[in-house]
Parts: sequence; structure tokens; C-alpha cells
Amino acid sequence: MSSTVAPTSVVRQRAEWMRPVDEKILETMRDEGNMTPSALEQLDVTVANYASNRLSKMADYGLVERVAQGLYRITDDGEAFLDEELDADELEPVEDTE
Repeated sequence: MSSTVAPTSVVRQRAEWMRPVDEKILETMRDEGNMTPSALEQLDVTVANYASNRLSKMADYGLVERVAQGLYRITDDGEAFLDEELDADELEPVEDTE
């Protein structure tokens, strides 16, 4: 008698403003480190212009932070979202301190 274990699927709580590519961007950043939109394009995640838009939006909600112009890193909230410990729908836009 063989037992088969069904694969567990990751169920993350995306916010309405999020797009499916946002998860792929965050996963890539967790695996690879700080990213630029061009680097995400070179890794076949998405085109650079769209990556730039998505990174900016995720920075608005605190899932990533801008390290320098065009360079982003994942935040603790971004990690918590990937680990299913944070419902992104509960995030509020952060104030820009620049």
C-alpha cells in the first residue's frame, strides 16, 4: 500500500493592488538579493519598465524598500508575506520621507 502526499500549495494573501508578478519579484529578491528592474528583466521575471512600476508600488506599501535610485531590497514585511505570515491586504501606504 503506497501513500501519496499531496503537495502543499502556498496560499498567500495578496492585496487588491497586487499583481501575480509581484510574488515572483519578491521571491526573486529573496533568492538573489537587491534588485534593479533591469536585473529582473535579465532573470526573465518581467520587462524592466513593468518591474519598475511594480517595485514602486510595492515600496509604497512597504514590501520592498528603495536602497538607491533604481535599486530595491525586500523588507521584513515582504519576507513575512512570502512566508504567509502577513496579509498584504492589511498594509497601508507608507509615507514617503524623501
